[in-house]
Parts: sequence; structure tokens; C-alpha cells
Amino acid sequence: MPIRSCNLHDIPAICNIYNHYIAHTVITFEEAPVSVIDMQKRVETNTQQFPWLVFEENGAILGYAYASKWKDRSAYKHTAEVTVYLHPDHRSKGVGSQLYNALFEQLKALNIHVLLACIAIPNAASERIHEQFGFRQVAHFREVGFKFGRWLDVGYWQKNI
Repeated sequence: MPIRSCNLHDIPAICNIYNHYIAHTVITFEEAPVSVIDMQKRVETNTQQFPWLVFEENGAILGYAYASKWKDRSAYKHTAEVTVYLHPDHRSKGVGSQLYNALFEQLKALNIHVLLACIAIPNAASERIHEQFGFRQVAHFREVGFKFGRWLDVGYWQKNI
């Protein structure tokens, strides 16, 4: 299976994928590119508690998915926020679905009960994949972000596992 846990050698490729979305889309609200060192810190922090998976094919990282803590309070310990990013040349090929299948199985084993996904609205591709996995929109926040000279909305999608 081309899906495995992230390792240090994957960080530059993950960074390149993510920085594409920073520079060219409103999918992420970050506005400055993330360095390899900063991405490595993010991966190390998240993987202390949750999985971070990559999809590798012929030595290339085609995408990644991970879970992170949603809130710091202890009562949220069974809730995780999930995210998937794909190399721009490998969208709509099933990579994201395979990553999410593997991630969700690992989260079940960790006794996670609720999955949340924060999605910039509109983002039809992200909305579609989450809804295919049984997520439903539970919140819509208007004009909470500002990027590329315009106000942006976000929504939360939720799935109980």
C-alpha cells in the first residue's frame, strides 16, 4: 500500500504541496510560505498524539493527511480535526480518499469519537470528499478570514465514528 506514516525525508515534499495552496488558493488561510523547519516542527508536534500519513508512489509524495488536536481542554480528547492535501497534479484520482480511509481507521483505534474538518467556503472538492465520508456541515462562519483582497467564509463539517 502506498500509504505510510510520515518521516523526516517527506517534509520537503509536504512543504512544497502545502506552499502551493498558500500561494495560489484560499484553501488555507496562511499567507506566507512555510519553511521545511517549521513544517517539521508541525509534524513532530502532531505525531506525538495523532497520525500523519503520506501517499507515496514511485518515490514521490502525492498527498498527505493528518489529524490534530481540536481544542486544548481535556474533555475534547476524543475529538480530532482532520486535513488532507494533495499534490495539484494528483487531485481527483482517489488519493485523498485512500488517505482518509487509512487515517480514519487509525483514529478509530485511538478511540477518537468525533472528526471535524474546517473548510474554506466555497471549496466544492473538499466539501465533496468530506460528505462522501459521511461528514455533515454543522457551522458556517462568515467573513472570518481575509486573503487575496477578499473576505472569506469557513465552515465546519463533522462526523462521528
